[in-house]
Amino acid sequence: MKKRNVLNSPRLLALKRRKRRTVLSKILLLLVVLLAILGSLAYIFRIPSLNIKSVEIDGTRVIDADTIRANIEKEIAGNYLWILPKTNIFLYPKSKIKEELSKSFKRLKNIDVSTLNNTVLKVTVFEREAKYLWCETEEKCYFMDGDGFIFDEAPYFSGEVYFRFYGSSNGDFVKLFPFKKIIEDMGLKPIGLSILENSNVEMFLSGKSKPKIIFNATSDFQKIAENLQAALATEPLRSDFKNKYSSLSRFSALRRWQTSPTALSGR
Repeated sequence: MKKRNVLNSPRLLALKRRKRRTVLSKILLLLVVLLAILGSLAYIFRIPSLNIKSVEIDGTRVIDADTIRANIEKEIAGNYLWILPKTNIFLYPKSKIKEELSKSFKRLKNIDVSTLNNTVLKVTVFEREAKYLWCETEEKCYFMDGDGFIFDEAPYFSGEVYFRFYGSSNGDFVKLFPFKKIIEDMGLKPIGLSILENSNVEMFLSGKSKPKIIFNATSDFQKIAENLQAALATEPLRSDFKNKYSSLSRFSALRRWQTSPTALSGR
């Protein structure tokens, strides 16, 4: 009974109240300091000379610059923690801007983001150059760059405007680029290539009889070219070749190609 009276004595209760007030005062002071810091930061980070006012786009050729600008302005709109503006030159989401632009515009190969005079966000883009077409069907094709990257859907092209690739989009087209160059250096005009099963490849040549070279993608391209060149230097193929490939279909019947990984034929 005496112990309870001691714990509830006026003096001890007063000490507890004083301690509680001290703790609450410290918490309140801490909150005030935090609010003051946040307020100061909000003020500093909102200074006009430290905030992006406009977006400048450079380097576009096919993609509409205004469309890119709209995507960027969407990323820098709003605030962090409802206080700090995303337009601040120290806080703007540079990595997010590049990431979102890469997702939205497959044609973009490289993106450089920087600031000018603290108030202008300059975005320089480098678009992929269409060098080939990858086609799902004759009518539906997509542009492909020199690295084998497939990006935008292409409009319909008649004739032989672009070299065409057919087959799975996962095909390793890049490794076939050198062979195309070798064939062109021989004076032939390849217009398309189809990857078949078991790494077999058909390369189509320009000509009335629509000739094609059949080979295996795992073969030695230089050796294939040497064999082909030797065959085309031999009569009657040499004369046939001068006649716009009109008799290249005979090539598949030559004995030398029965043991070779490549053949040349007409449809």
